[in-house]
Amino acid sequence: MTNREKLLSTLRYEPGAELPIAHFGYWKETVRKWTEEGHVRESESWDEISRRLGFDLHYAGVHCYGGPADQLFPPFEEKVLKTLPDGSMHVFSKQGVIELFKPGVVSIPTEIGHTLTDRGSWEREYLPRLQFSQERISKEAVQKAAEIRDRGEVFSYYAGSLYGSIRNWFGIVGLSYATEDDPGLVDEVIRTVGELEVKRAEMVLETAKELGLSFDLMHFWEDICFNKGPLVNPAVFAEKVGPYYKKITDLGKAHGVGIFSVDCDGKIDELVPIWLENGVNTMFPIEVGTWNGSIAPWREKYGKRLLGVGGMDKRAFACDRTAVDSEIERLKPLVALGGYIPCPDHLIPPDGKFELVQYYCEKMRRTFT
Repeated sequence: MTNREKLLSTLRYEPGAELPIAHFGYWKETVRKWTEEGHVRESESWDEISRRLGFDLHYAGVHCYGGPADQLFPPFEEKVLKTLPDGSMHVFSKQGVIELFKPGVVSIPTEIGHTLTDRGSWEREYLPRLQFSQERISKEAVQKAAEIRDRGEVFSYYAGSLYGSIRNWFGIVGLSYATEDDPGLVDEVIRTVGELEVKRAEMVLETAKELGLSFDLMHFWEDICFNKGPLVNPAVFAEKVGPYYKKITDLGKAHGVGIFSVDCDGKIDELVPIWLENGVNTMFPIEVGTWNGSIAPWREKYGKRLLGVGGMDKRAFACDRTAVDSEIERLKPLVALGGYIPCPDHLIPPDGKFELVQYYCEKMRRTFT
């Protein structure tokens, strides 16, 4: 079976499906460490590293068509604003956020400033960058992405973010205040982003149809939860954001797409039913975390329409073969549910041992294929 056939047959509950061995990716510091240890050559790509480890596919990387620009167009110009004596840097990002990068720190950079703070900055800096134009759609890029499918890989469409990007632009604190101080502004931002992503999806799907193509999968990104639950009021999310998910997934279904996934870290339980009601049926990466995230309780509650990719506790890679064996044993009843593909529940961190990841892939293949 090709990797495409493995993924689709598993998520479609097809008889004889062969489980793909999937991963999320690696922190750049992880690859640097593996290079220093002699496991990886500096010239190797992620795909080459993945193949040597024994993985079939990079699930977070199968979303092969995103277009020239899914949201801010053009993006802000990225630049270093300040370099501090300890090597830390203040960087102005393409999203208009000032971030603090500290040398040797393996995590998402700290946000220390935001361009989007009020209606004036919205209308001046962001609204012009969120208008639809034909330049956002490239027939050549869709055709090139389809070549991936012809090589046996998944042909998928990145459908953007309907709330996570907004959270990034404002910042968690800024968005919380804006929701109370100027709810009309927040509604306008959500509506603008939602309408843009609907229009973009409509045009990309039509472009694919003109080329005689159909996407296998559509994927969203959010990252709007932490270890206690959502960073957004679920009722507000359902009312304001849910309808745009529904419009996009309905468009996808009309063009033959059956798998709609969302990347959201953290404890997502309160948002799962909202995504399901609006057509998103595949949860990723199902972080185990301190709250023991798992597809099992969702499957029990929502049935087989709830699919999943993720849920493998990556912390086992910092331990030993016994820990990896124990994790694979824990995954067995979850795989038996069908419609589920185990995958490390985030990027493999620098404490992950190259040989243990190789062992995991070998053992997964012997156990499930």
